Parts: sequence; structure tokens; C-alpha cells
Amino acid sequence: MTGKQFLSTVKYVAGTKPAFLLSEIAVYLDEPLSVGQMYALLQPHLAALGLAAQKTGEDYAISRLQPSPPYILNAAEEKRLDAYLSLGSMPSVLETVIEQYISGKTGKDWSDPVILERLRRAIVAQKDDYWKPADKRSLQYTKGYAVLGYLAYHFPVYFMQARHLLAQMARDGLLKQEMTILDLGTGPGVIPLAVEDFWMCLDTARATVHSVERSKENIEAFGALARSVATQNPQVTIEPPREADITSPGEMQLPDRVDLMVFSNVLNELAGLPVAARADIVMDYAERLAPDGAILIIEPAEEATSTGLRILALALKKRGLSIYAPCTFVWGTNCTPDRCWSFQTAPSIRPTRIMNTLAACNEPFRYVNTDIKYSYVSLRRDGKTRTHCHIPKDTKALRLSKVHLNVGKRITVVAAKMSEDLGDKETHLFRLCDGSAEKPVYAVLPAFHIMPSNRELGSAPYGAVLEIRNVLVRYNPAHDAYNLLVSRNTQVTPIV
Repeated sequence: MTGKQFLSTVKYVAGTKPAFLLSEIAVYLDEPLSVGQMYALLQPHLAALGLAAQKTGEDYAISRLQPSPPYILNAAEEKRLDAYLSLGSMPSVLETVIEQYISGKTGKDWSDPVILERLRRAIVAQKDDYWKPADKRSLQYTKGYAVLGYLAYHFPVYFMQARHLLAQMARDGLLKQEMTILDLGTGPGVIPLAVEDFWMCLDTARATVHSVERSKENIEAFGALARSVATQNPQVTIEPPREADITSPGEMQLPDRVDLMVFSNVLNELAGLPVAARADIVMDYAERLAPDGAILIIEPAEEATSTGLRILALALKKRGLSIYAPCTFVWGTNCTPDRCWSFQTAPSIRPTRIMNTLAACNEPFRYVNTDIKYSYVSLRRDGKTRTHCHIPKDTKALRLSKVHLNVGKRITVVAAKMSEDLGDKETHLFRLCDGSAEKPVYAVLPAFHIMPSNRELGSAPYGAVLEIRNVLVRYNPAHDAYNLLVSRNTQVTPIV
């Protein structure tokens, strides 16, 4: 009997009984298997099957999973969350412990001129490597001053952007009363530490955070930082990271049922692997995802990396995962992501003491990292989406794949706003997508044409679906793209 046949048998029995012993499956099998062999086959797929296993003597009691209820924010938590997101810097205890860790590792105070110069060299090397073509990058933040440079330059921004993503999940009702979180390729622990920090906004929710990391030096840094906040929030348990490569986990023990799985700034570093191989990695871990769980993939906003994320997301969609956000497939078609450069922004952070000290040199701009710009995709197995688009029956909307046939004409479209303002004070520019366009499409709004009837184009959040009536189609040969010119006679309305 193949593994697939065995799992089908378990699924059948689970559909007829709310609970049973694993040994009971034996009577259905063509070939004899021991309880241990059956559990080894079943264990990685428990979450996907919506089952839980509890060891009972030499056997396992199998039962249907009882999902944890969603965590709904109350009014006080909403107010607390607004104040939390307005904070422009990391917790002071975390900033201090990073300074102490660098001092401890180098044997000198972090502000020593020799240490600062070594940190500068590490940061410049990382940035130079980052801007190379994808197949030429090494992007190794795994040892020596590479780890220290990451803590000084990258960590604060990645930590702060995690706040915004977790807040969005909370407001979308995607957090649960009890959560198991798995961070794959955790580095020095950005996501676990951000979870610990964010959960202090919540009254009663609890979380256990597991992680995987291959670098011993990152694990050492993670441990130092985690110890500094270990007593800050009893609602969160941060487990020690498992030392392993996420591409070959081997016999690594991971939780059976994961409510939130995170790949933060890690899949793009596997540039030597084709998209299909990276999709294989995600799908292998997705077997452990709870039926109502989410996978969050975060990447930098750089064009090639951001576009690569959209290509990967579509590959995962074709393998059975659904895209919860930020994409909305208005017409139910798959998109053409090859030129889809889409990212979100958030208010800049305040530079840390280390950044300000590093910047006291001839080229200060090299060492201050405060802009929050990131690309992300949230995926699920249950088909749930953030925006469920209902196009009114009387709407004569044109698919964006047809705009090339309507150059010089005025049309109506229904599309998601997939960028913040890419223009300037005189001309506002927003990327649009409905899941059908083969070439980039932008809404162009001159400042002197802003009216109450079209103001929603600028104020709508990233990912919002809008009906845009009476726009003029123009082709932009310089960028091989199409512009939809918004005028005073254009009507912009959110689609709910």
C-alpha cells in the first residue's frame, strides 16, 4: 500500500468516527504495518487531515481537531493597537541588548571606532551583494560580522514591519485564542521576538513560537535576544530554534498543527533553486498547516525579489493553496506576474543609536535603514480571502487584459489598488491589478483633478478593490504599460 492510499484510508475512517485508535486502521490495510510505521506515515499529514494524535501506551488515539476560536479584538485592544503602531522605534530593551551582544561578541564596546568600521564594511558588503542579479547573490548572514551587521542594519526594520503584518492579521480576525507559530529561517529571531512584543497588545491570546535556523551564530544571537525579553510577556512561549536547513529538514521534530507559518526574507535567498523547487519546500511544510491556518511569505520590496514573490505565489496557488492577500482575482483568472512589482509601505522608523553612530562618517546614507517597504503574500488552504469581490450586475467593467484594445477610449474597470502613491505632488500614480492584465496598468491622477468623487483612489488602503468609472486609456511606450487617466469626471468607488 502506498502512502497516499494509507492516508486516504485514515481520512475515510476519520470521516466515520470522531475518534479511534491508530491500530484500528490495520484491518483496512492490504499490507501489514505496525503502529509505529503507521504513525510515521501519518504524523506529517495530521494537520492537513484535520486530525490530532495522542500517544496512548503503545498506540495513538486519533481524533478530529477542535480549532481554536478566532481572537476578536475588543475596543480597548483596538485603541492599544493604534498607539502601538504609532511607535517609531524598537523596544528599548531590545535595542540595548543588541548593543550588548555586539560588544560581548567583539570584546570591545560597540561604539569603538574599530568595531564601527568593521560593521560598516559588513553592511556595505551585504548591500552590494543584495543588488547583484539573483543568480549572483550569496546573501549569507550566517557568521561573524555578517550577523552583527544584520543586527545593526536590517533587524530594526524587519522587526518593525512584522508589527504591521501582525496587526493586519489581528484586524482581519486571523489570530486565534491559542496559536502555534512556526518561523522558517528565523535568523536571529526577528519574527519570534516581534510576536512576543505584539502579543502584549492582546488581553488573553496565547502563542507558542517554534523556529528553524541553520546558522549556529544566528542561533546564538537569537538566544541572547530572546533571554532579554523572556519575562516580558507570559502569554508567549518562545521555543529554542531547531538547528537545520529549511531545504533539507531531515528528522527535525516540528509541531503537527501550525496556525501561522512564516518565511521572512528567506525564500529569495534560495536563488539557486528554481521556482518549482521553492514551491516544493513551501508545500512540504504546508502539510503541517492547520486547516484554518495561514502561510505568510515576506520579501524585500526590491523589484526582482518582489516580482519573484508574485511568481512563487502563483505557483503555490496552482498547487492548491489560496491567496488570502494582498491579491484579488476579480475575474477568477490566474495573473501574469512576470512584471508584477507590488509592495506595501509603512511609516519610517527612528534610527537606532547604532545607526546614528555608524552614520557619523563621510557617507552617512549607507548606514541608516529606516524605510519600511515590503512585499508579502498570505496563503491558506481553506479558500478564504480578505476581499471577496462582488461586481455589481449592472457594471459594464472591462478586464485589464483588454485595455490595449481601448486606447484613446473611456472605460470602467474593477481592480485592486496594488501600490501606495508612486508619483509626486503634481501627479499621483497607483498600480492596478484585476488578475487578468498581461502588462502593467496604472491609474494616473493629476493633483488638479482631485475631487470628492475620485479621492478614494488615494485614500483606499493597499489591496482594496475599486470600481473606477470613466477613465481614459493611454499607452506608455517608455515603460510598455498602460495608464488610466483619472479626471474630475471619474468616479472611484470601493467594492465590498
